[in-house]
Amino acid sequence: MDTLYFLLILTAAVIIYSVIMYFYQKKIVKTLTEEEFKSGYRKAQLIDVREPNEFAAGHILGARNIPLTQLKSRLKEIRPDKPVYLYCQGGSRSGRAAQFLYRKGYKDLYQLEGGFKKWGGKIKTK
Repeated sequence: MDTLYFLLILTAAVIIYSVIMYFYQKKIVKTLTEEEFKSGYRKAQLIDVREPNEFAAGHILGARNIPLTQLKSRLKEIRPDKPVYLYCQGGSRSGRAAQFLYRKGYKDLYQLEGGFKKWGGKIKTK
């Protein structure tokens, strides 16, 4: 019986944490449709937060690859005074990248809805 209560409490805690993080992320990063993303990313810093092998397989034309795993060490490459457009494969890593950047003082943050897998615009492959 104690195990059941523990599992219920643990499950509730995970659900509550997920809901809080969802709304926190909605507050700090604006999710854009492909058309909205296309209209603004040329005037901003376009960052692909996927790993280098994913980036090499195909990326949005004009994007810089700064993987989420390297974001902390490469933070100086991103200007805080310009908008930052982020994307990953599906949207979860770009959301985590936006949370990190927000904590470091970046305020003008955007992410691509659905990530690269839903992108229909121009791409470049290596």
